[in-house]
Amino acid sequence: MYTGYFAKLKTYEEKGLIPISICGKAPDWYNGLQYKDLAPKWAFFKEWKNGSHKGDNEYYIEHFQKEVLDTLDYNSVLNQLARRSNGKLDSVILICYEKPGDFCHRHLVADWFIKNGTECKEYV
Repeated sequence: MYTGYFAKLKTYEEKGLIPISICGKAPDWYNGLQYKDLAPKWAFFKEWKNGSHKGDNEYYIEHFQKEVLDTLDYNSVLNQLARRSNGKLDSVILICYEKPGDFCHRHLVADWFIKNGTECKEYV
């Protein structure tokens, strides 16, 4: 499994990867697969983006872990992603907006997969 971002969508598709958006709101032009269970919750995202915790990555990480990852069953997530990709988890690329070097929840998701035994890395 991989992670990536919308700006490279065409490249991923040309390489035979299966993009699945994991953000709260995909771009209007995106009509591909989505899995919103791995998206940040609006309340803490808004606080991190423009509120009293603007740019506080530790705040974001804490809330993403507690409000998103800790609420999910790892095996269920894998099964649901497998269903969406017709069993081709090795070809799945979880996508959102930020460039690879920027802070992004997809890196937290990738770490969660890795800690649970599934290889997940940024596609380069």
